[in-house]
Order: sequence, then structure tokens, then C-alpha cells
Amino acid sequence: MTHSNTRYVSQITRDTLALILAGGKGSRLCELTQYQAKPAIHFGGKFRVIDFPLSNCINSGIRQIGVMTQYKAYSLIRHLSRGWGHLNRDLGEYVELLPASQQYSPSWYEGTADALYQNIEFIREHAPKYVVVLAGDHVYKMDYGDMLVQHVESSADMTISCIEMPVREAADTFGVMSVDNHNRITNFHEKPENPCPLKDKPGYTLASMGNYVFNTEFLIQQLLADAKKPNSQHDFGRDIIPAVIENSQVMAFRFLSKDGVSTPYWRDVGTLDAFWQANMDLVAISPELNIYDQDWPIWTHQKQSPPAKFIFNNNDGRRGFAVDSTVSGGCIISGAKISQSLLFSDVYVHSYSTIEQSVILPQVNVAQHVNIKRAIIDTGCQIPEGMSIGINKEQDIQRGFRISQDGIVLVTKDMLRQQDNPLI
Repeated sequence: MTHSNTRYVSQITRDTLALILAGGKGSRLCELTQYQAKPAIHFGGKFRVIDFPLSNCINSGIRQIGVMTQYKAYSLIRHLSRGWGHLNRDLGEYVELLPASQQYSPSWYEGTADALYQNIEFIREHAPKYVVVLAGDHVYKMDYGDMLVQHVESSADMTISCIEMPVREAADTFGVMSVDNHNRITNFHEKPENPCPLKDKPGYTLASMGNYVFNTEFLIQQLLADAKKPNSQHDFGRDIIPAVIENSQVMAFRFLSKDGVSTPYWRDVGTLDAFWQANMDLVAISPELNIYDQDWPIWTHQKQSPPAKFIFNNNDGRRGFAVDSTVSGGCIISGAKISQSLLFSDVYVHSYSTIEQSVILPQVNVAQHVNIKRAIIDTGCQIPEGMSIGINKEQDIQRGFRISQDGIVLVTKDMLRQQDNPLI
């Protein structure tokens, strides 16, 4: 009996458990993660960052998923319970929450490998053939089935997904690797100052995406061995990968576009500038990240809101409109101008105000005669009448707003002394 390629992939994905690492603090996002973990931050008008790896799992045919949470997890857990509780457990489908519970250690999760070690009984209970370990804080679309097929056909013990990246971007930020002609990993360095360049593409390196495939028994063996090492940081990049590449079959899976040549969209939104830019990417005429793709939808939970509304068209300039922008449900643009911006749900912008090149998170109220440019306005902020943001740097600093390296202004409720911060 022969099987189609689709059938072959589906058999592999059905024998796969996905574990998503979603406990990241996201300290480089500063006050944006003051009340929530990095995977829980809003993105793209209606999503949360965690929705991207979760949607990739569902669209890839992986329906057994565990999400490991830790840092300020309330809003993340609430989002997952509301938006990802619809899978059919009678068919063996689930999104299981795995908060840090000190089950095998008196400490909280001490590293990425320790997070899996403390949930080792969960892995044993479900007894998959393969375990996919995923970072919960990156924005991209990827069919994990392709990586699983390469893993199986190459007889790998472990496979690491990687992406070609300029050396200067990877330095001090990502794990990087060297590979032989068969994509077997020969060297791996975690966040080096001077990443090793590709031989066939000077100026570029292979950077780890933080996504791994393991044969289950191999993974359990490595977790148990690593847990016994007193000097280990219990991290995949720093400890487990360097320890196994010499004597095990550890392969690199190159994440490429459908043409097999170009680099697909993948972003670590771990800084304010990266977060702002990734959102700005979505308002382009033809964005690299296509969130309108009906063949690969991004699933999420969002409350039922009325359509966005644009009102007033007077001769005195009181005109409500938006150009080159994305405006979500529940927004009211009342005699205001929105340009090259992304507005999340339930944002109210009053008359004679302008917003340019900015990311406005949910439930923000912008009063009259406000000017905002190149800014991130956090959830629930009430912007007072006549305020300018992103226009005068010295004035922004004096008000206590944060200015990023590239000049993006972050405004939060605490900075505005509006202390009644909601659980976002």
C-alpha cells in the first residue's frame, strides 16, 4: 500500500507533541511587559504573539500541545483558556497549560531545558514519538510538518530550525551554527560576539529560531543527564546542544520560502524597536507577513466588537479617516486623521487629532488636538487633550516617556500617572 506525501506527513504529526516555551520575561521590552509575559503581548491589531506558534501547530496538523508558563502569566493563561480551549479532547486534541509548579525542583524554571525536565512526566504520559519544542515569542508562519519529515528521513536524534541572518543582527542575540554539506550541525555557539559566517554567503550566518524536534527517548535521556549536572544552566542553547552535537545526529532544518531560496518572514519582537517595526510591516501595501492568508489562518480570541467607525467630514478639517493603516473592531475615529498606523480594538480617537506611524494598543482614548508620531501607546492609556508625543524628544523625556534606540516613544498608564492598570 502506498501513501501520499500528505498522508505520510499527517502520520508523523499525529505522533508529535508540541511544547511551547511561553514563560519569557521579555525584559528588553521594558514597561510593555511590566504586567505580562512576552508571549502575551498584543500584536498585529487583534492577535497575541503566542497565537503564531499555536496557529502554526494547528495548521501543521499538530493537535497535542502543552504551553509552559511562568513570568506574570495571568493574561496569557486567560487568553489561552478563552481562545484555545476549543480543541476536541475526545479526538486526542488539546492545549494544556503547564505553569511552573516546582514538581521536580524547589526552584521555578531555571532554563529552557529545565522547563521540559520539570514536565517530564507530562511527556511520558502522552508518549509521543517526537517532541517539537517551540519558542512562544516569535512572529512567523511555518509548516512544522516539513521539519518533522526532514527529521525522520535524516534519522536525526535532534533537529534545529534555523534561518539565514546577517551576522551583525545575530551577534550577541541568537545561537548560531555551522553545518556540513548534509546539514549536520558541526558547531553551535550561543549568542557569540562574532558569529561564524556561511561559506557560500558571506556576511550571513545560520541562526537558531529556538525551535527543535527530538526523538522522545533521546530528549528524555538528555533532560535526565542535564538535570544531574551541578554546573549546567539547564538551557538548550548553552548546555544540551553543545553536549550532543559530537556524538549524536543533530541536524539543521533551513527555514526557507516556497521557492527554496528566499528567506521567509520571521521576527523576534523582543525589543521596542523590533515590536514597533514588526507591527509597521503589516500596514505595507503587500506585507511580507500575510495575515490575510486563508490557507494558513492565524487563530486567536477576541471579544465581539462592532465594526470600526469613521465619522465627520467637515470643511474645517474635522474629518475622520485612515490611510495606509489597519484599524480593528470597536474603534471610533471621530474627526481625526490616522496615517501609517495600527490601531487595536476599542480605540477612540477624538477630533482634530493625528496619529502617524504608531502602534495603538487596545482601549486607548485619544482626546482632541493630540499629535502622536512614531510611538507605542500601551493598553488603556488616556491621552490628554493637546498632548504631543514623538514630536519633541526633550519634552517626552521630561514627561517620563521611554525613548527607544531608534527613537520610538513608549507611553504607558504608569507614565501618565493613571495607576489603575487593568490585568491586560
